[in-house]
Amino acid sequence: MYEVRLDHPADFDGWREAARRALALGVPPEDLSFTVGEGPAGLFAEPLPDAPADAPGFSVPRSFPDLAVKLICHADPERFAFTYRLLWRLQREKGLLEIAADPDIARAHEMEKAVRRDSHKMKAFLRFREVGTEEGRPVYIAWFEPFHHVVELTAPFFMRRFPGMIWTILTPQRSVHWDGAEMTFAPGADPSQKPAEDAVEALWLTYYRSIFNPARLKVKAMQAEMPKKYWHNLPEAVLIEPLIRGAEEASRRMIETAPTLPSLRHERAMERGEMARTAKVPAFNGFNKPPEDLDEAREQARHCKACPLWEPATQTVFGKGPADAPVIFVGEQPGDQEDLAGEP
Repeated sequence: MYEVRLDHPADFDGWREAARRALALGVPPEDLSFTVGEGPAGLFAEPLPDAPADAPGFSVPRSFPDLAVKLICHADPERFAFTYRLLWRLQREKGLLEIAADPDIARAHEMEKAVRRDSHKMKAFLRFREVGTEEGRPVYIAWFEPFHHVVELTAPFFMRRFPGMIWTILTPQRSVHWDGAEMTFAPGADPSQKPAEDAVEALWLTYYRSIFNPARLKVKAMQAEMPKKYWHNLPEAVLIEPLIRGAEEASRRMIETAPTLPSLRHERAMERGEMARTAKVPAFNGFNKPPEDLDEAREQARHCKACPLWEPATQTVFGKGPADAPVIFVGEQPGDQEDLAGEP
């Protein structure tokens, strides 16, 4: 029995190098085992020797390397040996990957699907928190608990998404740090290293609460997309159950306050719009320069006719909030409630 030592739980490069040697040596799957990290060797295990210099080459289907990467990221303790068994069979059974009914292929596809799902959840539910500065730049840390070993697989997404940030992602199995130029990996972290909440969190909770639509609530669908196992690491999770409990009452209020007939103001606005269709009104009614402040911008917006959206509207819904706000949320066009109230 040969034993291969791998550096970390998702060590695809180490597995690939060992698999190539084992294949060149003709080692069957039942005579090869894989171990992650340090520890005592198996009782009858010996290190895998180097492949002979004149060992023949081999090939795999184009789709296999990507599949193998996903399999190595799975939490199955036999994933390394299983992936090598697939590689071994591929040298003897051409077209194996196309046989969906084969038990190994069916298992591989299920494992691949689970890893892709876990990677997607990491992208969706990971939350960075600001913890300080480094050379004048803010530093962010996130804590996440994936089910599979998807840190190596998913980290490039965050590198592309936040290239200008300095960030670290901590998980129990593996951690990754991006300094703006290079990505480095490290062993897993302890839950005690989870970052505390930052100043942006209160803004995020306010936003999350305000966009909650009780009329569209589907609890089972929500939990299918956002399983409860992720809730304890999501800042907004503290709002979910209270919002669910109050959804019925909130829906009732929405129905009671919904407009039934257009207001008189709305009808008059429609009449003005009809009259304006035949009149050549300057698009900006004389406003042709950037506004100096919010009051001037509000006045320009009130008279703006640069596009047809003004015709059926009751009034301009300009916006709301302090002039020195550090964050601005830009929404879609106003709905009927906002149009009648004049407020977002």
